[in-house]
Amino acid sequence: MAGDSAVGRLADEPVDHRFKALPPDAESAGLTVGALAAERRNLFTGGFTTPVLALSAESVEHNLALLEVYSERHGLAFAPHGKTSMSPQLFARQLDHGAWGITAAVPHQARVYRAYGIQRIFLANEVVDPAALRWLAQELEADPDFRFICYVDSVRGVELMDEALRGTSRPLDVVVELGAGEGARTGARTEADCAAVADAVAATGTLRLVGVAGYEGEVPDADGERVRAWVRRLTALAAEFDKAGRFTAAEEIVVSAGGSAWFDAVADVFAGIPALSLPVLKLLRSGAYVSHDDGHYRHLTPFNRIPDEGVLQPAFRLWAQVVSRPTPEQAFVNAGKRDAAHDLDLPEAQVVRDARTGEIRPADGITVSGLSDQHGWIRTAPDADLEVGDWVGMGLSHPCTSFDKWQLIPLVEADGTVTDYIRTFF
Repeated sequence: MAGDSAVGRLADEPVDHRFKALPPDAESAGLTVGALAAERRNLFTGGFTTPVLALSAESVEHNLALLEVYSERHGLAFAPHGKTSMSPQLFARQLDHGAWGITAAVPHQARVYRAYGIQRIFLANEVVDPAALRWLAQELEADPDFRFICYVDSVRGVELMDEALRGTSRPLDVVVELGAGEGARTGARTEADCAAVADAVAATGTLRLVGVAGYEGEVPDADGERVRAWVRRLTALAAEFDKAGRFTAAEEIVVSAGGSAWFDAVADVFAGIPALSLPVLKLLRSGAYVSHDDGHYRHLTPFNRIPDEGVLQPAFRLWAQVVSRPTPEQAFVNAGKRDAAHDLDLPEAQVVRDARTGEIRPADGITVSGLSDQHGWIRTAPDADLEVGDWVGMGLSHPCTSFDKWQLIPLVEADGTVTDYIRTFF
């Protein structure tokens, strides 16, 4: 398998037109990504073009360490959702910080993970694509150390999986997904439905039932009480399946939940799982923490409810340049929907870097009011200090749709020094 060597080879990619905002002279000089990183250029004076997305080196490290400590404190295994960043470099750092494995949502993501040596993948979805299932079977047969688990939530899904996997020598591990309620997303809706899916799994020779799982973020009208009630249903389902002897082929019982909004509730209920016939892998899957954000996740993170456990730090800042100041109330920057996440909230103007002096000051009286494809609309108060050429640093909302707009993201220290470049594969 690939592993560390494959991640290391990312530094050998040439700096060229594929990557937004990187210094044009680096391409002219024939630099690789690693050679450019070794130069430790300054984000503002090192030839980067705008717009440019920066990822705070200090905040990323802080967030990685915080979830590592939180998981250990609460006796949880951690498989952060890789769809957030789709970055092998960040996966490697998450694993270095104690992650059990990496969660995926679709087979393409699992293929990226395998290309970079991920040995444990939890795919939080039912896989019924025969081509993807055949690929998974090949990976499992070729690598005895590769562990893969995915959802099943329907008898028909089990039938399709069984058809695609017949003739394989190693069974595919599955967990029954319990839906979060009527009107929620995927998952078998009742415990009786879950039992029927488990029966269907037991009737195959290609699948092995190893646990139960679900996503509490889809609980209708979610609050702490409703989420905990659903997680208790999930853990009770695991206990009932164990009592019925449904996990006899497993080596441990997997119980998994935990997005980025309610992992405190998940940890509370998981702490009360009774002793079962096998060891229990309590698997948390939160992913947005690695970069956090300045909008949606800042408001809903469980650390707002449990401040004694720590505080996540927003790691993204999008820098754009003022290219037009047509009126005292209006300005335009050169970053828009192609550069900034905008599916949940508009970017938040935070600081201005003065084009004349290089001084960085608060973005007082400056508000992002809209986005076009390549322009940000800025509303300015009468006393706002902003002119053409200034750089505006903006916080973003929603990590997943921030990462996916940039293939190579500068990792920047607080003084502006770029120490590395984070590659993404969406």
